[in-house]
Amino acid sequence: MLDLRIQQHFIDSADLQYQAAEPLAKPVEAGVQALLACVTSGGKVLVAGWGGTAAAAPYFASLFVGGFERERPELAALALTADSPDDQCLARQVRALGHMGDVLMVLTATGDEAALLQAVRAAHERDMTVMALTGKGGGALAKLLRETDVHVCVPHDRAARIREVQQLVLHCLCDGVDAQLLGEQELSE
Repeated sequence: MLDLRIQQHFIDSADLQYQAAEPLAKPVEAGVQALLACVTSGGKVLVAGWGGTAAAAPYFASLFVGGFERERPELAALALTADSPDDQCLARQVRALGHMGDVLMVLTATGDEAALLQAVRAAHERDMTVMALTGKGGGALAKLLRETDVHVCVPHDRAARIREVQQLVLHCLCDGVDAQLLGEQELSE
């Protein structure tokens, strides 16, 4: 019985990834272009998550700085820390570290975390581009986004499935930036 439940997780995840490929391709491409514009003009990417998505922030930053699947020069990225329950903890870091031309990437399943909303407001105060990776329609965060921001919204309501697709999106962003900087490379299995 448990083995069928486990198999269902794999099936559900694969099914969502397949269904999300087409609708997310353009927003992810826009995300690649935003990241590329940022780093080629000397900017940096600040990455923040909250709760279950917080661990994805240092993961992405490490891939972006150290390289994804190919050797390349380091790119500037920094994971912000959600080290207190204070709703301003991320916004303070954005105000201290963010500058015009930088990108703030926020990762969330719901889009309703107060600390992330405050971080987005702080990024806009600094004339930064915001890239939001959300699910469940984007929540309150989606309403804060500007026309120049990027919204990659996973079309699902279950947090685990959203995070699985977001992980793939992070890989696509890294690969896309590398392809633009270093040239196309055959995707291998």
